[in-house]
Amino acid sequence: MRQRIALDVSELPMHGLEGASPTWWGTFAFMLLEGTGFALVIAMYLYLLDLAPQWPIGAEPPRLGPGTALTVILIASLVPNLFISRWARERNMRKVRFGIVIMSLLGIAPLIPRAFEFSALNTSWDSNAYGSILWTMLGLHTTHIVTDVADTIVLAVLMFTRHGTNLRRLGDVQDNALYWNFVVLTWLPLYICIYWIPRL
Repeated sequence: MRQRIALDVSELPMHGLEGASPTWWGTFAFMLLEGTGFALVIAMYLYLLDLAPQWPIGAEPPRLGPGTALTVILIASLVPNLFISRWARERNMRKVRFGIVIMSLLGIAPLIPRAFEFSALNTSWDSNAYGSILWTMLGLHTTHIVTDVADTIVLAVLMFTRHGTNLRRLGDVQDNALYWNFVVLTWLPLYICIYWIPRL
């Protein structure tokens, strides 16, 4: 049986940026899955709210300070995050290296107010359904911050080695920036649920 080559793709690059990268599509699919998890926890919160005769149950509404400080830090971090994605697209290694260090620091910064957030909830995880869902929401989002920060720090280290000079690493920087946008945007409805719905 004879085989005929339909298309020679041997000259195509091994890696690409944004939609040309299989890793980008993997990150996008992962965000869809994780977004479903966040949607489910918000639906659970609203379901419990509907069942409860009063909300919050047996506690004062959470104190706004730590959660609002975290929200401000996360929203402010979107600006350098957008720049680093653009610099990776432009293949500007000097700016990417600077930006990835800044994003590592901005990834660590929200963990400081987050450490105070748990006590600001005015309830413990095992007090009732209200406390359990709040701690679940914060715990879920904290996990996403920590995993993205770890990834950003690893990328920052790689960008200052010989491994950081190829196109694949620039694609990884863009994927990381995309995921950080997801981490920030998923926090906003959680912030409303945790801090503002109990005040309505």
